[in-house]
Amino acid sequence: MGLSDAPVALTLGDPAGIGPDITLLAFAARNGEAIPPFVLLGDADVLSARAEALGLSVPIISVATAREAADRFAEALPVLPIDVAAPVTAGKPDIAAMPAVRQSIERAVDLVRKGEARALVTNPVAKSMLYQAGFTFPGHTEYLAALAGGDAAPPHPVMMLVAGPFKVVPVTIHIPLKDVPRVLTRELILETIKITNEDLRRFFGYVRPRLAVSGLNPHAGEDGSLGTEEIDIIAPAIAAARDEGIDVTGPYPADTLFHAAARERYDAALCMYHDQALVPFKTLAFEEGVNVTLGLPFVRTSPDHGTAFDIAGTGQANPRSLIEALRLADAMSRTAEDEA
Repeated sequence: MGLSDAPVALTLGDPAGIGPDITLLAFAARNGEAIPPFVLLGDADVLSARAEALGLSVPIISVATAREAADRFAEALPVLPIDVAAPVTAGKPDIAAMPAVRQSIERAVDLVRKGEARALVTNPVAKSMLYQAGFTFPGHTEYLAALAGGDAAPPHPVMMLVAGPFKVVPVTIHIPLKDVPRVLTRELILETIKITNEDLRRFFGYVRPRLAVSGLNPHAGEDGSLGTEEIDIIAPAIAAARDEGIDVTGPYPADTLFHAAARERYDAALCMYHDQALVPFKTLAFEEGVNVTLGLPFVRTSPDHGTAFDIAGTGQANPRSLIEALRLADAMSRTAEDEA
């Protein structure tokens, strides 16, 4: 099977969340939305039960291979079977489902690494449930990096949020705010800049991406009077990246980095911590935002929202972010093919 006709691999996510809902809704919208062929690695019975609860008439078939999934996508939603051990009730997460959640991720990564799927899209998981089941990684991103590394050292994953031309990257991600100044280093910032620059070229087709970097402190430190991280750490990292030929500027005050005129001046903004990047992004692009992991040897995207247990099975879930994640995963993998 050539990569050109390989489907996108979609993981199960937490089956009690809205993953089944948005998967069904995305497939149902495939003709009007021009959605690329995908295969779900999960439990067909869970999908069938959720379709019935939602009043959706979606044909579902179990398939044995990604090739079969690609061939039959036009007629039915293809599922590579992974059984969920316990009954699934929408909105009520169960630790007994977590082995299937992890197996779905692992098998999807295996498909992509073998070239049987062109890209990976992950449905939302509840990290708290995974932790209760013995999961030791901070989140999806770090787990995927470990799987991508195999027996070698894992790559350094970088989170990027994408909504069309609007792209943001948090340098530090899922850590307490009080730990950010300690974790931030010149080396971490420089590596994040380099990975962002390289993958914007590889997966998005930019010839020379324009990167803007925020400060850590209010007013980017106000020349040291409100903090010296900009002087001691951030500016030297930017200078080192510029010495390597990267088009990067900053550090800028974060509160003036995201208005419309400012966004015209860069292709991606790098921020020092999670909420500094994600609050403006989700304010401006909540429904259509896509989470992308840079730095991996394959394409991975995800909806930019969580499991939403409170609305699972109610018909209120919006598939827009998943649809955009599927489209972007397909487009990124094709751009990488053309660049190769």
